[in-house]
Parts: sequence; structure tokens; C-alpha cells
Amino acid sequence: MTSGSHALWQALRENYAEPEGPARNARAERIFAEIEQSGETGLLIDGLNHLMQVYNYSSETDKMFVPFARLLRLWEERPGEFDSRRAHSLFWMFKWVSSGMIDQPHIPLASIERWQDEMARRYRLAGHSERAVRQGELRIARHIGDMERAARAYAAWQAAERDDKSDCRACELHTQGAWLARRGDDAGALESWRPVLTGELTCAHEPHEVLAASLLPLLRLGRAGDARAHHLRGYRLVRPMESMRGAVARHVEFCALTGNEARGLEILAERPAYFTDTGEPGSLLDHLAVTALLTGRLTALGHGEHAVTGPPDRSWTVRELAGHARAEALALAGRFDLRNGTTAVSDRIRERMDRAPLLERLPLGLSAGRPATAAAVTPAPAPPAGAAVGELIAAARELSEAQRPGALAAWAAVSAAAGREGTDLDPLVRAEIAEHRAMEQRVDSAEAARLFDTAAGLHESAGDPGRALAARARAAYARIDDGSGPGVEEAAAADSARSEILVLLAEGRARPREAARVLLSRCRIRQAGVVAAAGEPEAAMAALEEAAAELTARMEPHLADGAVGAAVAEALGLLGNISAFRGRDGEAAELYARAAAGYEAAGRPWFSVEVHSQLAAVRGRLGDPAAAVRAARAALEHARAHTGAGGLCGLHLQLMEYLAETGEHAEAAEHALQASHWADEAGGNTAHGGYARHRLGGLLLAQGRADEAATVLETVLPELTADEHGEGMIVQTLWWLGDCLTALDSPRTAAEHWLRAADIARGWPDQRDHAMLANLAGEALYRAELNPEAESAFRRAGELWRGLGDGPALVRTLRVRAWLALREGREGPAAARELMRAAEEEAERALRAGAPSGEALGRLRAELADTHRQTGELIANTVEGRPDPGDTDGPVRAAYDEALAYTERAVAGFTALGPAGARDRARAELLAGWLAADLADPAGAEARARGVLAGFASDEALRTEAEALLRYARG
Repeated sequence: MTSGSHALWQALRENYAEPEGPARNARAERIFAEIEQSGETGLLIDGLNHLMQVYNYSSETDKMFVPFARLLRLWEERPGEFDSRRAHSLFWMFKWVSSGMIDQPHIPLASIERWQDEMARRYRLAGHSERAVRQGELRIARHIGDMERAARAYAAWQAAERDDKSDCRACELHTQGAWLARRGDDAGALESWRPVLTGELTCAHEPHEVLAASLLPLLRLGRAGDARAHHLRGYRLVRPMESMRGAVARHVEFCALTGNEARGLEILAERPAYFTDTGEPGSLLDHLAVTALLTGRLTALGHGEHAVTGPPDRSWTVRELAGHARAEALALAGRFDLRNGTTAVSDRIRERMDRAPLLERLPLGLSAGRPATAAAVTPAPAPPAGAAVGELIAAARELSEAQRPGALAAWAAVSAAAGREGTDLDPLVRAEIAEHRAMEQRVDSAEAARLFDTAAGLHESAGDPGRALAARARAAYARIDDGSGPGVEEAAAADSARSEILVLLAEGRARPREAARVLLSRCRIRQAGVVAAAGEPEAAMAALEEAAAELTARMEPHLADGAVGAAVAEALGLLGNISAFRGRDGEAAELYARAAAGYEAAGRPWFSVEVHSQLAAVRGRLGDPAAAVRAARAALEHARAHTGAGGLCGLHLQLMEYLAETGEHAEAAEHALQASHWADEAGGNTAHGGYARHRLGGLLLAQGRADEAATVLETVLPELTADEHGEGMIVQTLWWLGDCLTALDSPRTAAEHWLRAADIARGWPDQRDHAMLANLAGEALYRAELNPEAESAFRRAGELWRGLGDGPALVRTLRVRAWLALREGREGPAAARELMRAAEEEAERALRAGAPSGEALGRLRAELADTHRQTGELIANTVEGRPDPGDTDGPVRAAYDEALAYTERAVAGFTALGPAGARDRARAELLAGWLAADLADPAGAEARARGVLAGFASDEALRTEAEALLRYARG
């Protein structure tokens, strides 16, 4: 091969490594034009193979038929130019052509069948299995809707032997599972895909395709959590690959069917060219169909006028894109059906475009752009159609007697019905309507106070002084609206009501529940005084404590009345607050627990949410996270049916925190996910939503689910701002993201995130995070072989470790820089030796300082010993050749002697550390053994190897190296 030919061949290799897409295809075409001028048949075959490969994995698959025809002609004319590799490629690509024609509606079905027959004939003559042939027939039969033929082809495919022309096992399992899913066997499909989904079998396009294909089967089987995980993992894989339009379509479809329409629109917007790339009509049809599904769903939800990304020739609304995509999909499906002589494609596309959602909403842990839906509060039971006012009053009284959340709506229904029918309501009913109207959230404090006063007058006219007093006490509390605390008038009204109600209670003219309400209103007024006296609250707190203690003492005999029990429980909660404020958490925990039990005994568990949440907080402070989890779980359980979205978000976050503290990362992640969902539903709570997604990413990472975590963290990062979330959360998100990308073998991108985090931490008072992030970035850049960038990051980290007085960390950075200098080669071995010498000096200087002791002293000694070991290794690596047995004083011998001397010092250093240094000592012994063997001391090398084998027989890595050293020494 000439130098010019070699350059062209190298250009083909380099181009194949480029990202899929038109740019790669265009480069391939330019390279091929030069190849045609070379006149070398072998290079021409390689160039045609390359064109086939890049066209097949792009949106221009329609271009691959011409180069394949040229390859076949060359095969027939000059078979001797095809070595085993080129011949294999030709027969392998036959599969792409014969089945790829199905996606081109302009190619007649008869031509496709002839190519399929030609493939079968050539495979048979070449002695290949018919497995790939039958797999191609399966695809044709499925496409045209001939399911009987498809079943026969499937059986023949499975029965045929695998050979080197069969698809890789991962791709075969993809096709096998797709067939089972098409036949309605979702469980069987997922079982077929299991080795691919678990990572046991992979290839360049798997598990990408299988993750996408598994989404709807998982949803249909009720495995929504797995479907969510597969979407987060899978879309991340297919996103950068142009040839994955069909798989991307499945992710859009998943979003449309799970209430994640906003996510679906984001995916569509990322590749507007998918609407105009016509080289593969089959996947274009998929794209148009799911676009119609998604936009049709959004139009039905009332978002038809929303602006959306569509074909890049104009602006679009959701409604317009829905109509366009549907029309284009049906037109393209019609072209396929006209070619096939069936309606199978149109039938499938119509069914796909008209699918009903499988879930109303599946939280993904990603930002939601869709307008908020209704909160989770359970509505009041609807009154029977045509119910009389009397029936409505009875139903409302039943709810208000039990203090159920639906009582307000029920009394509002009474008022509305009476107005419609012109019913004259008695004073007691009007009083009850006024009281419940005053408790509605939309009513301001002045109006609430007026309504309670009105109710009090009506109760008096109805001859019920106890209820009148309770209403007047509530009116006094309602007047406190500006945070300034109760005035003299409100406090006096509360004290007066207390005195009067106790008299009425003693005379039997008031029920215990009215007395409890008066005393509770007095407590609430005094609590407002505590809040207003934030600077010096003790006097106000003492007054509150006295009022709450009186309520619990006087009302304890009447706990059989649920309303009284709820008032006592609230008073116990107030006493718990006082104890918590005073730092008496144990006492507070007891009071909160009594309050929660009181609400539940009173039959009003929905009121216990706050005290359960407070109990969780104090249990957490007391160092009992398991008890905190129990309390937080109870708070959430009682809140589910009666709390709005914002409250549910906070409760899920609280439970998440304590579960994470107990190591229950999987369940904690589920609650972080739910918190994210409810933050979005609440609308406008970006702080809680961002925090929930931030924690979700960290918890997924803690479970080893780095691909899912990376998707969540990447999407939350733009949400986070220093003002709203703090720099610490941004840095932690970037830190975790770097960890994810390291696990996903993307060290360069990981380093970018760590360096960005390090720049934020640069201005923090404590520079340890800054140093650690710079160090992590250096390690990632080292793995990415970006040597100058790694050197810069490690230099920065070293300066920071020096400032922090962390000798061991500084020594490690100097050693890595030594290896970088050797790898880069600009300054040669001398620079590397100088950096190793600096590392040794830093370790010795820190030891001479005498400050460290215990564990810190052990770390320093270990780093000095490891510096000696690495110095010996570095010296040996910089010497060209091995010492000649007769050479006693030459430079190579001298270098090996020096390397051995350093290694011996390392052995001594690790020995001094005792058991803690045993394994490192073994590594140093093995290095010394290799050096000894090269210094013509096989006995010494064997002795060292045997010593390691004796001490570390169960350590596979050490045992393997020791055995290799024995063979080398005997050699």
C-alpha cells in the first residue's frame, strides 16, 4: 500500500469514529472521490464498504443501494480482491439492503422479494446459514401484515443455526422480543430482552433500541417505575445518534401516553430536521405518527394554540402541527400500502396516532412545562342531583360535626341551593353558613371577623349563648392579620370569652365543644403574640403555655367528643412547639406524639399531619432517624387525601431526607420523585422542585443508576440559581454529575463539570471543596489523556492542598504530575524525576514537622513509601533496554540499581506500617522482584514472588502477578 493509499485508508477509519449524520456522510463521499482516483481495487472496496456503513447509520439510508450494487459487481468481476474481511462485509451488508428496501415505498414489493431470494441463493452457495435470510423474511412479512408468513419465518429463523452472518445476539433478541410484543406477549418480550437490558449483551445500538421498545410493554404490565427508568436511560443513549429516529419516536410516544407531553415537545424540538430527513421513509413515518399522537393529545387538553417546533419552514401551533403530522403520516402510509397491496401500514399508523393514555401522569423527576393540574385535595362529596335544601343541610351538618375537610364546600352548596330556590333559612342555619364562609381561604381577615360576628348574633337570636361565645372568640382571632400580634382589644375579648364560657359550661348552658373552641381561640391569639414577639418571646410564650395547659386540663374529661379531642390535641401541639423552641426536644417529642394520638383518637387524623411532621423533625434532631421516618410516613399518609400539592411536596421531601439518612436510597428516591411532581403541580415552587430533582439525581447515583441520575441532574442544572438555591446546591449537582459521567466513561465531560464547580467554590472560605474538585478534574483529564489540561488541574489542586496543610494530598498530586510529564514527553524523564523528588521532599518535610499523629501520621508514612515505590517504577520505565548480565557499572545497570534501591525503601516503609501496609508492601515486593530478575538475581525474584503467594493466595491480582514473576524468573 502506498503512502497515499494508507492516508486514505486512515481517513476512512477516522471518519467512521465521527458522530452519525450528514457531515460524516459528506466526508465519506469526499474521501471516496479521492479513492476512485487511486485506481486501487482493494481500497475502492473499502471505500464502498465505508459508504454503506455511514449511509446505513444515518437518515440517508436510501443512498446505500448504489454502492452496494457496485460492490456486488466487483465481487463478480474481481473476487480475488475480496479477502475474508471484505467478503464478510459484503454478505453482512446484504441484510441491510434486502430488508432496508422495505422502508423505501418507491421500491416495488416484487423487487424486494427478488432481492430476498437473491440473498437466500447467495448465502446458500457460500455455505452460510439461512438464519439471517429468514430474519429478513420475517421483517417483510410483518411489514405487509402477512402474520401467517411472519410466524413461519419466525419459526424458521429460530430453528436455523447461528453463524457469523447472523445479527449479534443483542440485536437478535431485540427482534425476537419485538415479535412477541407484536403478538401481545409483553411478558415474553421483556424476558427475551432481559440479557440486553441488564447489560449482559450489548452492541453499538443496543441496549438503545431495546430500552425504547420496552417502554410500552412495561407500562401495559403495570411496571411504570421500570418504564420511567428505561426512558431516562434510553433517551440519553439515542439522543446524539441521528440514525435512531425510530427509537426517539418511541420515547415521544411514551411521553404522550404518560402525561409528559411537555417532555415530548422538548424531544421533538431537539431535532427539527427529523421532519425533513426523507432518506429513510420508514422511520419518518414513525416520527410523524407519534408527533400526531402527542400534539393531538395536547390539543385535546386545551393547548392547541401553544407555539411548538415543527418542520423548519414556518412557525407552528400545536393544533396546526397535529393536523400536518396526521395528514403527512396517512399520506406516507398510503404510499406503503399502495406498494404492498394491503392496508396494514395505514391500519397500524391510525392505531398508533389514536392511542389513549396509559397513565394520567407518570412523574419522571424532570422539569414539567405543562400547566399545573388539579392539586391532590379530595373534593367534597357531590350532593345528590336535585337534593332538597333540607337534605343538603343534613349532609353539611354531618361533615361539620366531624370537622371533615369537605364541610366548607357542603355549606356553600346549602347557601347556593337556598338562593336558587328562594328558601327562607332559620337563624341557626344562616349562622352555620356564615361561620363556614369565614373559614374559606379566599376570605380576608376583616371579612372573616365580620362573618363570625354575624354568626354570633344569629346564635344569640336562636338562643344558643355557647355557640355565640365561640363565634365571638373566633372573630377576635380573625382580626389579627398583620403579624403585629393581638392588640389589647383581642386579648381582652379572648379572656372575657373564657370567663363567660366557663360559667355557661358549669351551668349546663354550653357544650364542652363550645368551651374547647373558646379556649382554643384564646390559645391561638396568644400564639400570635409569641410570633409577634420574636425578639423577646418568653413572656408571650409563658402566656401561651398557661392557656394551652388550661385547655388540656379542663377539657380532658370531655375527650369523648371528637371536637374537644381535636382541640386538646392542638393545644398539646402548641405545648410541643414551646418545648422545641426551648431546646427540650425529648419533651417536645412526647407532646407531639400525644397530640398525634389525640387527633387520631378523636377521629380526625387529617389534623395530625403537622404534629407528625414536627415529631419527625425532633426525632431527627434526637438522632433517631428510624423514628423520624415513622413519623414522617404517618404525616404523609394522613395528608394524601386532604392536602394540596405544595404541602404534599414538603412532606415527601421530609420523608425523603430521613429515608436517605437511614440508607433507604431506593425509597428515598421515590419520594424525591413524588416531591418533584407535586412541586410542579403546585406551580411556581421552583425552589422545592429544583431541590427535589437535585436530591433525586444524587439518590439515583447512590444506587449505581448513573445513567438515570445523569439525565435528571443535567435537566435540573439550568433550573438552579445561586439566589434561589445557593451555590452549594449547584456545586453538589455538578459534583454528582461528574461522578455520573465518570461511571458512564465520559471523563472529559466529567472534568468540565468538576472544573465549573471548582470555579464556583474558588471564592468559598473553606477551600477543601475547591481542592477536591480540582483534583477530581485532574484525574478525569488524565483518563481522557488530555495531558496539558490534567497538568494544569493537578497543579491547581496541589497549590490548594499546600494551603490547606494536607501533605498526603499534595504528595499525590506531585506524583501524578510526574507521570504526566513522562507521558507528555516534552520535558522528558528529567522533569518526571524532579516532580517525584519534590513529592518525596514534601512527605519528609511534613514528617519532620512532627505535628501529625495517629491516622494522619500513618497516611504520611504510607505516601512516602508509595512515593519511593513509584519513583523506582518511573526510573525503570525511563531506561531503554535491560541491563546486560556482564554490565556492572553501565548507565542501564546504574538506573536499575537505583530503581531497586527506591523499591527496597518502599518495602521497608510499608513494613513499618504493619497490617495496614501489607498489601502495598506486597506490590512493592513484586516490583522489586521484577527488577531483581532483570538484574540477574532470579533467586531473589523467586523468593519475593513466593513470599507474596504465601501471604496473598486469595488476592487474585497479586497472585496472578506473582505467578507471572515466578515464570519470568525461571525463564
